[in-house]
Amino acid sequence: MRLLVTGGAGFIGSNFVHHIIARSDHSVTVLDKLTYAGTLASLEGLPESRFRFVRGDIADAPLVDELFAEHDAVVHFAAESHNDNSLDDPRPFLDTNIIGTFTLLEAARRHGTRFHHISTDEVYGDLELDDPARFTETTPYNPSSPYSSTKAGSDLLVRAWVRSFDLPATLSNCSNNYGPYQHVEKFIPRQITNVLRGERPKLYGSGENVRDWIHADDHSAAVLTILEQGRIGETYLIGADGEQSNKAVVELILTELGQPADAYDHVVDRPGHDLRYAIDSTKLRTELDWSPRFHDFEAGLAQTIAWYREHEGWWAPAKDATESRYRAQGQ
Repeated sequence: MRLLVTGGAGFIGSNFVHHIIARSDHSVTVLDKLTYAGTLASLEGLPESRFRFVRGDIADAPLVDELFAEHDAVVHFAAESHNDNSLDDPRPFLDTNIIGTFTLLEAARRHGTRFHHISTDEVYGDLELDDPARFTETTPYNPSSPYSSTKAGSDLLVRAWVRSFDLPATLSNCSNNYGPYQHVEKFIPRQITNVLRGERPKLYGSGENVRDWIHADDHSAAVLTILEQGRIGETYLIGADGEQSNKAVVELILTELGQPADAYDHVVDRPGHDLRYAIDSTKLRTELDWSPRFHDFEAGLAQTIAWYREHEGWWAPAKDATESRYRAQGQ
């Protein structure tokens, strides 16, 4: 297939592009605005015969229409995605996650383009720490931040276009990703790069909040499986049974880097901080025979730490500005 990948210079998108090139015969065009969270450095080394890059905005209707006419399928990663930023200024999240997705859907409708929409488990809200339940495809939406509410809105737009206009689309909601190419504003790379610079990691509140972690390569494999085999109109939850408290993750990072496990600082908690996410990916595993390769979170985290240790040139340019912004917020 000729694939158009929106947001392909960002964290999860760039991992997907590398996965596609390595694990399939598809060709890829990346459409990315190159905001602060996207960089061409994440796409270096890809073969020109199967990859090209277009800088542009997913809300630019003429550009989007031109690109959709040239491609067989679209995988839509592009999003404003950082919760802290959405609390500081929600407007970019509306512009990209709602208006941008609408623009893509209209182009897909005109051209009959196969469409896969990438979303998050945060649309479901959160679970109690002692609740044995996990999110499923039928869990009601209950977003709690400007970020998650705009992602919920974009999910609903996709579903409406499937039902109203017979758009050939699928959706996936994934748990928290970790791995190479993730911006240093995010939790795991921020703590890794702090330790690598001799600074103490920062932990919101008590650190008991739980996230369900999945390696970005496993997410990429799941998305490719859904794109090639998924039933049109269906939603699939992607998770790797990787529940860990934020406190446990910080302590693992410190231990892996040879520091005392308690060498971190607590900072004021994030407003409306969700307690726990947990994904039940039974549907994806049973219907499409997908399973994660990184079953051991500790091993995947060690690999991720090694990548950041070896690629300081990739993350260093953004580190100072990111920490300056966090300091201004008392974090």
